[in-house]
Amino acid sequence: MIELQKCVDKEQWDEFVLEHEGHPLQLWGWGQVKAAHGWSAERVLAYSGDEDDFIIGGAQILIRKLPLPFRSFAYIPRGPIVDELYRDEFLNKLADLVKRDYRSVALSIEPNNFEYDVPSGWQRSANRILSPDTILLDIAKSESDLLADMAKKTRQYIRKSAAEGITIKQVHTRDELEECLHIYRQTAERAKFNLHTNQYYLDVFNLMGDHSPIFAAYLEGKPVAFLWMGISADIAYELYGGMNEDGQRLRANYALKWYVIRKMKEWGLVQYDFGGLVVGGVSIFKQGWSTEETSFAGTFDKPLSPTYALWSKGLPKAKAILQKLRR
Repeated sequence: MIELQKCVDKEQWDEFVLEHEGHPLQLWGWGQVKAAHGWSAERVLAYSGDEDDFIIGGAQILIRKLPLPFRSFAYIPRGPIVDELYRDEFLNKLADLVKRDYRSVALSIEPNNFEYDVPSGWQRSANRILSPDTILLDIAKSESDLLADMAKKTRQYIRKSAAEGITIKQVHTRDELEECLHIYRQTAERAKFNLHTNQYYLDVFNLMGDHSPIFAAYLEGKPVAFLWMGISADIAYELYGGMNEDGQRLRANYALKWYVIRKMKEWGLVQYDFGGLVVGGVSIFKQGWSTEETSFAGTFDKPLSPTYALWSKGLPKAKAILQKLRR
């Protein structure tokens, strides 16, 4: 029988995630970001419970307090990380933990798997937090193979934008970050999507550290586009990105994305996730980078309260909470 232990050691936790092909959203720093903005983060390791007593799984659980009658909501983004042999027992023990300690209405998981079997009592959720559909590149492939998988127009725009006098570099300072956030606000206003507060993005920058590199395209010393990544040992995951009018005119996002893909490949990562597909021009842009789309297994819930049915039907408050959880 496996035994759960809460982990309070950042180095131990991140070492586990990095050694077991975990997702960037399972890293300690991501939980710190969420904990600074209305959530709690609980990291739990599972031990085999036999004489060897080795770690067989782990999960970073995000918990949000809710008004009565719901009490709280528990969520595992792109996790848990667990040996398939122990999956059912681990999931049920995690559900028991959040029910006991937080009286959660449900435990919701979005595994970093393409197929996923859940034990009895779990169900597929109608409420998605992260999009299951994305473009996922195998960047262990050669650059020529990656280019061959792209749409012809994408390859053309990469070449054209690279010839426009754009320079690309990694962002390191707060002033450089502020310039990128200014572009992001312009992008959000143009595309009609909501943003977190500035402090939220500053916290991502500071708390994720080396696991959250930002790259920007510059024209005459001024940024015109940026791309913000979350990275683990194997996975590169797009968090945020945008461009201003000059960036649009120059199609700077093409040269920038290709630069970042090659940089992630150079750093030894093997997967590049475009961070989900949504309706509109952004998805059309993303779809040009591969001949195939990828779908993850989706969202699964373990109901933990008689109020779950009310929650799952999408009360306005529940929907607002789920929106706030998005990256």
